[in-house]
Amino acid sequence: MSAAKMHERTAREAWVAIPSEAEVRAQMPPGRVYTYDFGFLPAMGRLLRTHPRIGGPFMALMNEIMWTAESCLSRGEREMIAGVTAAAQACHY
Repeated sequence: MSAAKMHERTAREAWVAIPSEAEVRAQMPPGRVYTYDFGFLPAMGRLLRTHPRIGGPFMALMNEIMWTAESCLSRGEREMIAGVTAAAQACHY
């Protein structure tokens, strides 16, 4: 198999359809407010919804880390760590 065909096949297999913001909002229960709704829903949360087996537990872990009251770090400190970590990895989420 040529390198071009291999790349085409790999790229096609790696493709994931991320649900649109409208699709996610339509699935949200009435009155539910998304925690990180800044006037748009971040793509990371939409991406995690495409993988229920992985995304659900990952989101549960993130919620436990970021939202639990039982922590020696304040909510702001946890957000700062997440923001600095994302910036250090050139991640826009």
